[in-house]
Amino acid sequence: MALISYRVDLDQPHKHYYQITLTIPTPAALQEVSLPSWIPGSYLLREFARHLSGLRASQGSRDLAVEQLDKSRWQVRCSGRSALVLHYRVYAFDNSVRTAFLDAQRGFFNGSSLLLKVHGREAEPQQLSLGALPARWAVATTLPQTAAAEFLAANYDELLDHPFELGEFWQGAFEAGGVRHRFVVSGALPSFDGERLLRDSQKICEAQIALWHGPASKRSERPPFGEYLFMLNAVDEGYGGLEHAASTALIAPRRNLPRQGQTETADGYVQLLGLISHEYFHAWNVKRLKPAEFARLDYDRENYTELLWFFEGFTSYYDDLSLVRCGLIDEARYLKLLATTLSGVLATPGRQVQSLAQSSFDAWTKYYRPDENTPNATISYYGKGALLALATDLSLRSGTAATSLDALMRALWQRSQGGPISEADILAQLAELAGLELAEDVRQWVHGTADLPLPPLLERFGVQWQSDKATVAQRLGLRVNESALGGVQIKQVLAGSLAQEAGLSAGDELLGCNSWRLRRLDDVLLSLAANQTRLEFLLSRDQRLMSIGLDLPAAGGLQGAASGAAVLLSPAEKPALRAANLRRAWLAG
Repeated sequence: MALISYRVDLDQPHKHYYQITLTIPTPAALQEVSLPSWIPGSYLLREFARHLSGLRASQGSRDLAVEQLDKSRWQVRCSGRSALVLHYRVYAFDNSVRTAFLDAQRGFFNGSSLLLKVHGREAEPQQLSLGALPARWAVATTLPQTAAAEFLAANYDELLDHPFELGEFWQGAFEAGGVRHRFVVSGALPSFDGERLLRDSQKICEAQIALWHGPASKRSERPPFGEYLFMLNAVDEGYGGLEHAASTALIAPRRNLPRQGQTETADGYVQLLGLISHEYFHAWNVKRLKPAEFARLDYDRENYTELLWFFEGFTSYYDDLSLVRCGLIDEARYLKLLATTLSGVLATPGRQVQSLAQSSFDAWTKYYRPDENTPNATISYYGKGALLALATDLSLRSGTAATSLDALMRALWQRSQGGPISEADILAQLAELAGLELAEDVRQWVHGTADLPLPPLLERFGVQWQSDKATVAQRLGLRVNESALGGVQIKQVLAGSLAQEAGLSAGDELLGCNSWRLRRLDDVLLSLAANQTRLEFLLSRDQRLMSIGLDLPAAGGLQGAASGAAVLLSPAEKPALRAANLRRAWLAG
């Protein structure tokens, strides 16, 4: 039987175009096609069709008219049952994990950016073939390969869930949980230590497989994929990842990759390992265990759910936790990473405005479209979701049931058979593990805006909570850009802050304070005489110079201003035996 087939040709890579030929056997009399408007895992309508051009259609030797129905849908009136052939090209110059990219050195694409959906035929097998590639270029994907440069998907959904990496790249492999894992890296420096990246990634994968399926000695099931592929694009600047069923696309600064002869674990490399850990965890938590609303995806419009706090937030909790559990970072470093998340959430006034459920639902319009008021009106389902996971885990471990979040995740996996779940399923499983009281607490944490009770919970585990000394920006309630050439530019003014009350605004350039030139915001301290309680800022707003005064608290001046100081976490020097044992079990898994 003839299959729906796509041929992807690289039409002069230096011009950044893919040329696509779509062949539809036995088309409908009025055949409709469309290109997705978003890609699963990135909750924003990106309108991929804006890069599609030159769409033309034919049946045999006859050219057919193509009618555009809306921003991403077209239809063709066909005659007879002979194959409908569509030709079009796609501009590809977005060097990210979400879309498509092509130049003379490298190619990458997600099917959602290139491959038109054939309406009414989505459930049929779909074939993809690649045209001639430049010399020495290779192909990396997890889409099943049937012949040289030919690949086969069971349906359109599967076709979109297997990105392609093209080019000259470094590659290596390891085994974890009885499954082969491959790693390909594009753009790495010659000093890149690939063997270290493989060893460390293997540790992460083994730890997460054990979390989901138990230790190897007691494991009754394998990971839910036959192979797994990490595709890392090393660039000068950039960071992120996107999960797929059997692979992940990653982008990170090449300076963060491990280097040969380097034995220390630099902060940039820890960030990369955390990204690898995060996206790999998604192979279970969102690609299979998923919101019930995602059981059947609509690629043309927003797909709403209130559960991103669980699928992204809980994944964000486990990404760094996995690093300490498999020995890649120590306890002190993990607590430092955790403190960074705490500090970020507590410095965001929007946490008292938007609940985690609302944050999840509003991802399409708020999270991916930040502006100067974002920290005052929203909270990240990644950051606060991770803290919710922490609060839940510590509550489970220190409660009378003496269970854990690990047990909850495994129980949900078994309960759903690795499929869709609802908030009711999560709460019901929590109640079964630890009782109705904790389930109700979690429900209120998800739908309310109160701060989580983390200080007393961490204290039970022998973790000391302290506040760092606040910076001038934190005391004034400002987020700024500072540079030697550009000076001090206000990015955001936090709600309820001294700066907001005084009338400072995003976009203001702070030139001076109390008759002294400012080059960085901490220079404000140099302009203050003893016991001064007022700052007079000289600023530029829309090319106009103006002065704005800011009254400081009478007691303590700037030092007495409301503080948004960072949180510091450290192991208690002499914890009680129970606290020490709880912490050890928590961090060891």
